[in-house]
Formats: sequence, C-alpha cells, structure tokens
Amino acid sequence: MATIPESHRALLGSDVATLATVGADGRPQLSEVWFLAEGDTVRISLHTSRQKTRNLKRNPACTVFLLDLANPYRYLEIRGDAEVVPDDDYAFADKVGAKYGADLRAMDGGDQSRVIVTVVPSRINAT
Repeated sequence: MATIPESHRALLGSDVATLATVGADGRPQLSEVWFLAEGDTVRISLHTSRQKTRNLKRNPACTVFLLDLANPYRYLEIRGDAEVVPDDDYAFADKVGAKYGADLRAMDGGDQSRVIVTVVPSRINAT
C-alpha cells in the first residue's frame, strides 16, 4: 500500500476532497465529497442512490484529489480502488457528520441508505 509523505499529510485535514470515479461510458465523473482520513486511508460516506456510488460498485478504480487552496500548485492525489460496504446503522455517517457539524441522517430520505467507501491507495502523487 502506498503511503502519504509527511510533506503533504496536512492536506488530509482539508474540508472537502474531489472524488473521481469512472462512469459507465468510461469517462471520469468528479464530485466534491466530505471525508475522514485515517492514516493513509481516506473514507467517504455516500448515498446508495448516487451515481458515484453506482460507478464505484461497477468499477472500484478511483482517485481522491486534495488541493492546497493557499497554494494551488501543491496537491495530493490518492489513486486506488474503493472498497464499498454498507453503513446500515449510520455509525460511520455519524462520524462524518460530527466532523462537518451536520446530521447526514436528516439529509437522506426515508428510503435511502449509506455506504462506507474506503479508498485503498495504490499510488500517491504529492506535488
């Protein structure tokens, strides 16, 4: 597993990340997402009904991109594969919500559920 260099580890504290997935047509789809970083792993809570979730279930290849807003020439790109597991009890969604001061349960409709997406890094680009 690839590791994030100390020089760019602070970017894991960013407010949002860009998640790139591969659409059914083979083209990239980009979405801004809330996330939690644990060591060299980024985890994301997603609705099961979203296109990015369907993309990851079909093709786990993805990239998480973190831009240093104070210096846009500095960024962290985490390429890897997503592991997607149910978050039926919202335990992880509650952790994400706590980071952002939001109740993710209130954002979901009664018929929606969530998954935990763990990006397992295979390559790290720190520029």
